[in-house]
Amino acid sequence: MKTIVAVSTPIGVGAISIVRMSGDDSLKIAGKVFSCKEKIEPRKVILGTFHYKELNEKCLLVYFKAPYSYTGEDIIEFQCHGGEFLTKEVLKSLIENGAVLAENGEFTKRAFLNGKVSLDSAEGIIDVINANSEAEIKAGFNLMSGKLLSKVKSLQNIVTDEIANIDMTLDYPEHDDEAQTLNHTEKQIIKVKEEIEKLLNTANTGKLIKTGINASIIGKPNVGKSSILNALLGEDRAIVTDIAGTTRDIITESIVYKNIKINFIDTAGIRESDNLVEKIGIDRTKRAIQSSDIVLLVLDSSSNLTEEDEELLKLTQNKKRIIILNKIDKKNVLSLKDRHILVSAKNNENIEDIKEAIYQEFQTGTIDTSGVILTNVRHIEALTKANDICKNILNSCKNSTADIISFMLKELWSELGKITGETETESIVDAIFSKFCLGK
Repeated sequence: MKTIVAVSTPIGVGAISIVRMSGDDSLKIAGKVFSCKEKIEPRKVILGTFHYKELNEKCLLVYFKAPYSYTGEDIIEFQCHGGEFLTKEVLKSLIENGAVLAENGEFTKRAFLNGKVSLDSAEGIIDVINANSEAEIKAGFNLMSGKLLSKVKSLQNIVTDEIANIDMTLDYPEHDDEAQTLNHTEKQIIKVKEEIEKLLNTANTGKLIKTGINASIIGKPNVGKSSILNALLGEDRAIVTDIAGTTRDIITESIVYKNIKINFIDTAGIRESDNLVEKIGIDRTKRAIQSSDIVLLVLDSSSNLTEEDEELLKLTQNKKRIIILNKIDKKNVLSLKDRHILVSAKNNENIEDIKEAIYQEFQTGTIDTSGVILTNVRHIEALTKANDICKNILNSCKNSTADIISFMLKELWSELGKITGETETESIVDAIFSKFCLGK
């Protein structure tokens, strides 16, 4: 394969920029542009000079010899001074001397193709890079370190043994009893199914860790929704005025509270309106209510319920919701039987109570990130299909022949293999690595 190159650190002004090459010609290309007094040896940091046109840059070179490298190929890394122009000049020089610009995620893709990482471990790398909370990064590290891989391989080993047992029965029927063999297979697949369901039961926790809780802030115009959003964020993100209908589009901002990400969605106030733009915003608000995990319904504590308030209470009665009575800094005239939180967005009073209420709605204890937690939709889909195949096998063990059960077991093994990448399609593999940043 061609020798690839990319900048592995963010482009911009900084102390260091790293430009990475991977491929058979890495050392050869480096020799054309880099001079030093020492012999270049694997896993040794070498100080030298990078030469390109009028450029003579003092930098460090590190050589990782195949197969003991991230990609499994020869890797050369140049650690030069940070700066957009300088970094691009180093990259340009390496391309002119035989390297080609890497695609997104191509270094990790080569690591996968060369057997250095499994597909699920590679996805763990993405999660670690994109993590926004401690829980998210721990889940990413667990995936990257192979905890899911180990679990899946153990399940595949059980399935492999059962395939071998059944195939033995088919090849030597005089030595093995088919009914007895299938009875043993049934017991083993029950164990596999139980383990798969344990993994699937972590998916809800995984969703909280990976995507967070989507909380829509709704209410009639000028009730203080945007003020509450700003108070929750601790910054002025949404425009706040006394003019009704200021918010005409969806604004989404996130915070991390007790290791859980909460995505606050500030919506347009719901009311009858002839303004086309405002009507579009109101329609989006109604869709946001349906798609949210929880609704924060804001009411004005300084006034009695209006028809608009009553409509919103009815619209959200079957949704998970928290009712917030805002403007308690004014005279409180609103009496409400439903459980609610009294706040003043203006004075930042009881705002933390909103965060805690959201947390309690979804969390009954501390999230345990020490084990395997499913945070990846692809893994959940594969395990769900594998669980369905287990059900089909168990339903068929009593009334199907051994050859049919063998076929179903091979289908189960293949579905589990999609998680590790052993049986996943090339197009899916390409799509996964395209999510990586350039240079990773």
